[in-house]
Amino acid sequence: MIDYAPVLDGLMARGTADDARIEGRTLPDVPERTVFRPAGTGGPRAAQAAARRGRGWWVMLRLLREPLVHFLVLGAAIFLLFGALDDTPAPPPVARLEVTASDAARLVSQFEATWRRPPTPDELEGLIDQYIREEVLVREARTLGLDQGDAVIRQRLAQKMLFLTESAADAIDPSEIDLAEHLESHRERFETPARVAFEQVRLRPETPADVVLAAVREGTVPDDLVEGSMLPEQVPPSTEAMIDGTFGRGFYAEIKGFEPGVWAGPVDSAFGRHLVRLGSVVPKRLPPLEEIRAALEEDWRKELGRHLAEERLAALTAGYEVVRPAPEAVLAR
Repeated sequence: MIDYAPVLDGLMARGTADDARIEGRTLPDVPERTVFRPAGTGGPRAAQAAARRGRGWWVMLRLLREPLVHFLVLGAAIFLLFGALDDTPAPPPVARLEVTASDAARLVSQFEATWRRPPTPDELEGLIDQYIREEVLVREARTLGLDQGDAVIRQRLAQKMLFLTESAADAIDPSEIDLAEHLESHRERFETPARVAFEQVRLRPETPADVVLAAVREGTVPDDLVEGSMLPEQVPPSTEAMIDGTFGRGFYAEIKGFEPGVWAGPVDSAFGRHLVRLGSVVPKRLPPLEEIRAALEEDWRKELGRHLAEERLAALTAGYEVVRPAPEAVLAR
């Protein structure tokens, strides 16, 4: 076992002497030591390595005595302690707002539906800018809870849920039996209303109705017995709604039972008294299925959509424990 301690002591002494000379001081000479090394053992390399390690430890110890090092270590410790105890909230992450190609395509479709032409690139840029502004405002409003308790928003969301449910009926094709049963169950929706055509003359307030009635039945209409007006003298085949809309409510009900081709009356309207002669009478009619197939299919799908919506709503409501007050207790307050 070779002892290299004397070598380390010599190197440390030389380093101390060098530092002393740099600082302008002198130290007593360090006596040289004689190192005995066995031949062929690699002693010089090991001695050099040990000298380097010794020099490193010496430099480290000297740095630890430096005030600047103490200041840096203390500053780092304060910085780490401040970072550990700092309760300042971290900045919120930046939210991502992406306008997808499908969003832009929807904006183009809406523009074309309004203006009957595709938008220009500048117009599309403006539409996208408007969409971004709207999306930012909507997101911020939701963050603030502005969508809570708003009756309009609640109604709109309920309508969208119903629309999603009812739209499932659009993918279902009715059979011939379905259409026939639907037509029979809802005849009033597809029947064409009755129509009547007639002639009319308006009586003067002081003219006896029987005198004018006898005259018109003989084929003459004395001008001194009737009064002109803006009302049509001859009315083409019209429905109850059309006739009552012109002469006043109830006029159609008064004349629909008259014998066609015979003057009758008087009939009161919103404008006075009238003598009426019915012309053609077209009763209400239920068209055959093939004649109204398109309208019948559309009405069948609407009815099915409403039925599906009611079933879906009942299923969703079953998942809630509904607690409701008694109406009497509320009204008694």
